[in-house]
Amino acid sequence: MTTTYAVLSEGLEKRFGAVHALRGLDLAVAGGTVCGLLGPNGAGKTTAVRLLTTLLRPDAGSARVAGHDLVREAAAVRGRIAVTGQYASVDGDLTGRENLRLFARLHRVRGPAARADALLERFGLTEAAGRRASTYSGGMRRRLDLAASLIRRPDVLFLDEPTTGLDPVGRSHVRQAVCDLKAQGTTVLLTTQYLEEADQLADDIALLDRGRVAHTGSPAELKAVVGSYVQAVVADREALPKAAAVLDRLTGRQPDLHHERNAVGAVTTDPTLTLPRLVRELDTAGVPLLDASLRPPTLDDVFLRLTGESGPGSADSEELAA
Repeated sequence: MTTTYAVLSEGLEKRFGAVHALRGLDLAVAGGTVCGLLGPNGAGKTTAVRLLTTLLRPDAGSARVAGHDLVREAAAVRGRIAVTGQYASVDGDLTGRENLRLFARLHRVRGPAARADALLERFGLTEAAGRRASTYSGGMRRRLDLAASLIRRPDVLFLDEPTTGLDPVGRSHVRQAVCDLKAQGTTVLLTTQYLEEADQLADDIALLDRGRVAHTGSPAELKAVVGSYVQAVVADREALPKAAAVLDRLTGRQPDLHHERNAVGAVTTDPTLTLPRLVRELDTAGVPLLDASLRPPTLDDVFLRLTGESGPGSADSEELAA
């Protein structure tokens, strides 16, 4: 079966003076899926979005978005996509309803008033629809901005940090909108600083590091690469070496010793290593056990171990120059 890619790039490069923001971006996003684009500060996430939405021209490489060449058919690409950036683009002097009706008329949407009202309701802005956007909170402006990008149902939607600054209710509105769009066949490329958000929404994740895609896969596949963390807490500090030997044998990795807690831990990628098996092995070895645990990895673990960073940031340092 042939896979149809909504976004397909090969070797995309972009420089800002001496800064090499993208060093050969290879990305393949299947149609009708949600792809999470993650990476540490300076990885190139926002530069990638700006290139793929025709806001910047690549220095090298090629890409097709929604079936059209990114450079030769830039106008056609813009006609098939929608973008929500890190900063709201709505007019503060207009009301929420007026903003959406204006966007609807610009895009020649049938029934602009009805479309605007439907989106105001979807994003929980109906009560504030008659107020000027300049009086909205930052989170409300973000929701209004996202609503504006959905006036015309796009083939591909680029969301660059869409929930930054939103409260839990606002993030819920955005997440539900992404799920609805996917159900309707829209492809979504999402950058986010909330890793649990990517875990919940993304079918696949592309992990950027130093301007390249370093790792790709579903959240489950990336977690399997990283592995689970097993830990044993012993009753007697003298038993730590014996417990470490058991974990070394079971995981094939040198365990970490935590003398202050009488604990030993190690990472394992062995799916057959279960908590009952761990307890049995420690008991057989005569280790006086107080506690044992086996914690599946989170996307935070994936991010930390595969990039060496503490977490993704909301802005890319090299992109501030763009």
